[in-house]
Amino acid sequence: MSLFSLCHPVYSANNDLCQANSVFNVGTGIYDITGPAAEEGMMGYAMLQQQTAGIYQRLWARAFIIESPCNKKRIVFVNVDLGQVFQAVKQQVTKKLQNKYGNLYTDQNTLITATHEHSGPGGYSTYTLYNLSTFGFSRKNFDTIVDGIVAAIDRAQNNMAPAQIKIAQGELPGINFNRSPASYLLNPQSERDRYQGNTDTQMTLIRFDRLDGQPLGIINWFPIHGVSMNNKNHLINGDNKGYAEYRFEQDYNSDYGPQAFIAAFAQANAGDVSPNPNGHEGGAGIDGVTAVEKAGNAQYQVAKKLFDNATDLVTGGIDYRHSFIAMDKVTVDPQYTGGKTQMTCPAAIGISMLAGTTDGEGVGVQGVSCGTLGKVIPHFICDMITTACQGVKPIAVQTGTKKPHPWTPNILPLQVIKIGNLVIVAAPFELTTMTGRRIRDTVASQLPVSENAHVVLSALSNAYSGYVATNEEYQLQRYEGASTHFGPWTQAALQQEFAKLTKALVTELAVEEGPQPADLLNTPIDLQPGVIFDQAPPGKHFGTIHQDTKPSYRAGDTATVTFWGAHPKNNYHIQDSFLEVQHFENGQWQTIRHDRDWDTEYQWKRSGIAYSLITIAWRMPKDIAPGQYRLVHHGDWKSAWSGQITPYVGYSAVFTVKEINNA
Repeated sequence: MSLFSLCHPVYSANNDLCQANSVFNVGTGIYDITGPAAEEGMMGYAMLQQQTAGIYQRLWARAFIIESPCNKKRIVFVNVDLGQVFQAVKQQVTKKLQNKYGNLYTDQNTLITATHEHSGPGGYSTYTLYNLSTFGFSRKNFDTIVDGIVAAIDRAQNNMAPAQIKIAQGELPGINFNRSPASYLLNPQSERDRYQGNTDTQMTLIRFDRLDGQPLGIINWFPIHGVSMNNKNHLINGDNKGYAEYRFEQDYNSDYGPQAFIAAFAQANAGDVSPNPNGHEGGAGIDGVTAVEKAGNAQYQVAKKLFDNATDLVTGGIDYRHSFIAMDKVTVDPQYTGGKTQMTCPAAIGISMLAGTTDGEGVGVQGVSCGTLGKVIPHFICDMITTACQGVKPIAVQTGTKKPHPWTPNILPLQVIKIGNLVIVAAPFELTTMTGRRIRDTVASQLPVSENAHVVLSALSNAYSGYVATNEEYQLQRYEGASTHFGPWTQAALQQEFAKLTKALVTELAVEEGPQPADLLNTPIDLQPGVIFDQAPPGKHFGTIHQDTKPSYRAGDTATVTFWGAHPKNNYHIQDSFLEVQHFENGQWQTIRHDRDWDTEYQWKRSGIAYSLITIAWRMPKDIAPGQYRLVHHGDWKSAWSGQITPYVGYSAVFTVKEINNA
């Protein structure tokens, strides 16, 4: 025992004083992380032609700081509307936080997790594989994300107040579907019989309320891929979870300011889980907007019900364990492999990974294993393009052995956070349904039965390195197995390492920090050209109308106007908007919508070399108040002579909105 601990006793999360604790210090904060709205490769589907060309809704970082008064430990949980949280993002956020707050926030107690939308700008990884389809690294987008996450945490830091946390769980069936059911069926029958289906349908929700009764926000976890929008979409949005977050926050009239109520819809074990029962058709041949609304509304409705009925208090203290693991060389104990010591492998992706999924098809077909390779690629045998360690996987690219830097990370963070009787397991992968179940069960087995702990999975957290399928699922080599970088024993390795972290947490033992991942921030290149200059056609100026609105509409119609404008990369309008919908009331124009609102659209289109056409659309609600309205566009143009960037504004004509039944 140290002299410090003798003089200053430190209470652990398991101390009697902490066990009785039901009040936490909580802060919440939200900030805009929307990147370039035009000509930036989108992250998710890996389609070269899928580049941003506008905005359905903005992307956000939602931060929650939770401190336990009984032992003074705190964590920060940040849910981001992104496809992934790449390693460099976590590294830079941590550096900036430590520059501001010292050791208050570290790798160990900071968790950043992605919703896994597929409709945001990419180019924010420092690893080559994830920048191939986005034409390289976008430093400006990267900085926007990092700065926005830090700003959200700053806001949460400034909002700390005593609060209670309540937890609830409920079922949400019929909205998430296993897209690789044949792989799932390879898992043991006895194991499958323990579950009602081939996806997890339980949502876990926690709500935060100040002691004066003011609701602060929610976090919930539910597994469903962010692919309701298909790979033909070019407008930035948060997909089904982003829509659910928006719906919930609108119930509290969120203005996305410093004191806003925030709703984080976090991801879980959704590696093989899709919102689309019929593949890439968007659910049932429906368009992307409708598909997003369908899956998002289902999550919102269950979350709202759980929020309204949550009564069980989260009690206890806070603690956490975090370690970096060299995932390409883990020795896995027979306890987790079924009787024999096994090893993980240097990272590699299989041929079937190139084929994509039913949600977004690529090149080739899924299910190409060593046994079927010759039928797909004549004259090829597995010995040519695989390793013994990777087993049945025909290798397309050995990403982990590329020089001078690997194309995907090998050293990855694993984290377990305990907030009273809630345990969050954070993994930097997309976990299949059964992989998640095994990890969750392993973690739960290390916890005292008396705690009645709730264990949730936060996938896609703190870094990213592909998928993790079970060893059985891996054998079929569908997309998820082919994307399991570290070979067939990756899932077993995760079970083992999470068991170690959880045991250390329960027994109050320290864990090794592990090898530090490389800082590659200054290594990637950006192949995307910036804005050289903007022009308006002869006789026009920026903000001039190209095609105006109609004189009148009925509620439920869509009003549109097109302006001669400029490139949105000149100014991302962070915490601002490229558009406004304004209503004339009480003798003045009142803004009722921004580009963060789901029923608006900001669309950009290049015309010629340096002209830009900007279309603003508003899908009017059926219950919109009748009256006079106009659409407003805000933009910024870059001078060809000086390079100076100058703001401009454009206004549509005033139009009348009538009730639907008004003849």
